[in-house]
Amino acid sequence: MNKSNEILIIGGGIIGLSIAIELQLRGAKVTVISRNFQQIATNAAAGMLAPQAEAIPPGKMLDLCLKSRALYPEWVKKIESISGLPTGYWPCGILTPVYAVKDRKNYALPNLNYQWLNQVAIHQYQPGLSPEVIGGWFYSQDGQVDSRYLYQSMIAAAKELKIEIQAGFVTEIIRQKGKIQSLKTSIGELEAEHYVLATGAWSQELLPIPVFPTKGQMLSLKIPSDVSTKNLPLQQVLFGNQTYIVPRKDGRIIIGATCENIGFVDGNTAAGIQQLLGNAIRLYPVLRNYKILEFWWGFRPNTPDEMPILGKSNYDNLTLATGHYRNGILLAPVTGILIADLIWNDQYNPLLKAFNYSRFVEVEIINN
Repeated sequence: MNKSNEILIIGGGIIGLSIAIELQLRGAKVTVISRNFQQIATNAAAGMLAPQAEAIPPGKMLDLCLKSRALYPEWVKKIESISGLPTGYWPCGILTPVYAVKDRKNYALPNLNYQWLNQVAIHQYQPGLSPEVIGGWFYSQDGQVDSRYLYQSMIAAAKELKIEIQAGFVTEIIRQKGKIQSLKTSIGELEAEHYVLATGAWSQELLPIPVFPTKGQMLSLKIPSDVSTKNLPLQQVLFGNQTYIVPRKDGRIIIGATCENIGFVDGNTAAGIQQLLGNAIRLYPVLRNYKILEFWWGFRPNTPDEMPILGKSNYDNLTLATGHYRNGILLAPVTGILIADLIWNDQYNPLLKAFNYSRFVEVEIINN
């Protein structure tokens, strides 16, 4: 691609920014247009980097997630060095306590560290767990990043790299003869040589691709004032039955998250918060005495097979990067690198094949 050409990325969440930064570092001139920052999927993310703890089955999705997790240490160093801001990356490991033997799910994969802790061992390893816990897996290679810190660091990096970020939203994609001609937006008509659709849960508003919102409610607690952040009661993420508890180094405890397929219905609900607190306190009862800091919500971009849509589209100058569902934070490094390589260097990684939008078109043809 000629380096004078402009690339316009529709969507300014973690995925859109990761692609923008990688493209700009390769020499592209990139513009990002982003809509409501309050509702982006980043706000429904605890920042877990958990391909093993989430028990993603062996296959292309797990391959993609493991590749991205491996990229994380160097990727966050790059973002932090450009922005000068921390990302909150913490390779703390993830503990998955279980209440019953039937919940003891794990995939024995080579070259990956994991350990089963029996009832005695897990309670010694993590004091304060519910007496119902009969054991659990510890995944030392999983970890977390503070999604809010990461987002602010990426915004700062984008500005440092002279990426133009415009606040607004796209109302229509103008298509003609197999190409995208322009975008109608709330801030006027925009044109570029190449476009990237990274609008997450709102993707189907612009193109007929199977991406839909799954709402996630979350909350945060604060450790007691007499507990030092240098001696946190939790030193790793707890990924339990229908709950996860994510400790931050500053003493916050993130609890999430609901999964509600109810469309774009905003706001927290009493039932959602009750569910989150009930499940979390059952797993780690000491939380009942912690003060509540905040409630919030966001919309995850889901797909029928819960895998992202990545790569080329039906249009010569449009690339897709959406539908990351629960793994947008985890997959940001690999998505940014693979999509930038595809657009700018015309390098097609075979990993992308499993995530092409055509897999849904083929299903429709078979079903019909």
